[in-house]
Amino acid sequence: MMNQVGSNPITSSPSTQHHDSPPLSLSPDHPSSTTEPKTKHEITFSTTPITGSPDRLMTSIPPSGARTPTRTNIKSRNITPKFLTPLTSFSKTALHLIKLDPKDAWLPITESRNGNAYYAAFHTLCAGIGIQALILPVAFTILGWAWGVITFTLTFIWQLYTLYLLVNLHESPEEGVRYSRYMQLAKAAFGVRLGRILAKFSILYLSVGTCVACIIIGASTSKIFFQIVCTDDKCYPEKLTVVEWYLVFTCGVIILSQLPNLNSIAGISLVGAFSALGYCTTIWAISVAKDRLPNVSYNPVRVGTRVTRFFDVLNALGIIAFAFRGHNLVLEIQATMPTSKAHPSQVPMWNGIKFSYTLIALCLFPLAIGGYWAYGNLIPPSGMLTALFVYHSQDVAKSVLGLTSILVIFNALSSFQIYGMPTFDELESLYVRKFKKACTWWQRMIIRTAFGFTCFFIAVAIPFLANLAGFIGGIALPVTLAYPCFMWIKIKKPKVYSPVWWLHWGLGILGMMLSGLLISAGIYVVIHDGVNLNFFKPV
Repeated sequence: MMNQVGSNPITSSPSTQHHDSPPLSLSPDHPSSTTEPKTKHEITFSTTPITGSPDRLMTSIPPSGARTPTRTNIKSRNITPKFLTPLTSFSKTALHLIKLDPKDAWLPITESRNGNAYYAAFHTLCAGIGIQALILPVAFTILGWAWGVITFTLTFIWQLYTLYLLVNLHESPEEGVRYSRYMQLAKAAFGVRLGRILAKFSILYLSVGTCVACIIIGASTSKIFFQIVCTDDKCYPEKLTVVEWYLVFTCGVIILSQLPNLNSIAGISLVGAFSALGYCTTIWAISVAKDRLPNVSYNPVRVGTRVTRFFDVLNALGIIAFAFRGHNLVLEIQATMPTSKAHPSQVPMWNGIKFSYTLIALCLFPLAIGGYWAYGNLIPPSGMLTALFVYHSQDVAKSVLGLTSILVIFNALSSFQIYGMPTFDELESLYVRKFKKACTWWQRMIIRTAFGFTCFFIAVAIPFLANLAGFIGGIALPVTLAYPCFMWIKIKKPKVYSPVWWLHWGLGILGMMLSGLLISAGIYVVIHDGVNLNFFKPV
C-alpha cells in the first residue's frame, strides 16, 4: 500500500541529484530536444512514493525551458470515478503535483496510474487464461502423454521467465524512462524501424484477433445458452440467426468498452478472471468425474507421410504456445501503477503475476492432463467445451451446462475489453499526435464503437478463425518467448559470453526458429487437412 504523499512539487536537492544521468525527454517515442539543457537542472528522484508517475522521471524544468503542463492545468481523467469501477483503489492518496507528459495523460493506458498488485493480478488472470486453453488436450493427441506433459511444462516455465524479463525491463532508472507499451520497448531495443517491423503486426494481430475470437465464441455460446435454458414452448431461440447473435454480443462488448481507461476495467477483469477459472475447472472436473470414454486410446495419432506427421507435431506445439497469452499486455498493465526510486512498480507487478500464474497453473495443468485422460484421441478438434456438450449433454444437469455457458460468455466479454485496450490506445494516439489534445468523450465513443463493429464484420467474414490455433500460435510466439530475451540483451547488455548472455541468445533464437516452423506447419495443416472456408457464413 502506497503511503500518502504531499502536494508540494518535486524539487531538486543536493541529496537526491544524480549528476551522471543523461538528459531526459518526455517519452520513449519523443526524443529529447536538440537544444542544450540549462545548467543545474539535474535529474531528481523523489524519495517519497508518487501516484502519477509519468513515463519519464522529469527534470524540475524541461530542457526546452517550456513548462510541461501539470495535473492542475491538464483536464485529465486520471482519477477513475467510483461509479465506473466496481473496485476502486484501496487507498486514495493525495495527488502529487508532478509534471506529466500530456500525451500520456490523455491516452487510455496511462491516463490513470493508481493501480496496485490486486489490479495487476486481475488483469493478468483475465489476459492469461481464456477459451484457447480448452484446446490443450488436442495437442496431447499428437504428442502423447510423455512429450505432451514435458512440452507443456517447459513452455509454461519459459513464458513465465519472459514475463519476469518484461516486468524488469519496464523501467530504466539509468535513463529515467518507463516503457508503458510493448511497442515502446521494442523500438527502444531494436530501433524505431526494426522494432515496428518486428512487433507491430504481432501485437495488433493479438489484440484484434483475440477480440474477433471473443465475438465468435461469445456469440456462439450465447446461442447454446439460450437453447439450454429456453424450455418453454413459447420460447424460440432459433428465431435469431447466427449473425444476429454476433450482433447482440457485439453490442454488449461495445457498451462495456466505453469505460475510459485500463484501471477502470479492473472490476471487469476480475469477473473475467474468475469466469475463466470457473468454466475451466467445471469442464475438467465433470470430464474426470464421468470417467473415461469407452474404447479411449492414448496412442499418439500417426497418419500420413513423415512430412505430414512432422507438421502435425509442429501444429501441436503451436496449440500449446497459443494457450499462453497476455505478454503483449504486461507492460501496459504495469504502466497503470505509480512508481518511484524507493518503490518501483515491478515489485507489486511481479507479486500480482506470481499470484495469478499460480492460479493459472492450477487450472491449465488439470485441464490439459484431465481432459486428455477423459477423452484421449476422441476429443473433438475444437476442444473441451465441445466435448462436454457432445459426450455429457444427457448425463449432466442443464443447470451445470447453463452455468458453464454463462461463464464462457462473461469471460469473452471481459477478454474483449483488456485485449481491445491497446488498439483503443493506438487509435486515440493518432488523434492526439495530430491535434495535440485529448479525445472528447463522444470522439472516444465513436472510435470504440467503430472498432467493435469492425471486429463484428471480421467475425462474420472469417468465422473459421478459431480453427487456426496452430498458425496463430506461431505468429504470437515471438512476442511471448523470443523478443523479451533479445530486448534484455540489447537494453541490459549482459557480459558477452557469460551464462546469462548465452541463455538469452539461445532462448531467443530457439523461439524465432519455432515461430517460423509453427507458421509453416499451420499453413501446411490448413492446406493438407482443409478448413471449411465459410466466408460470411458463420455457423
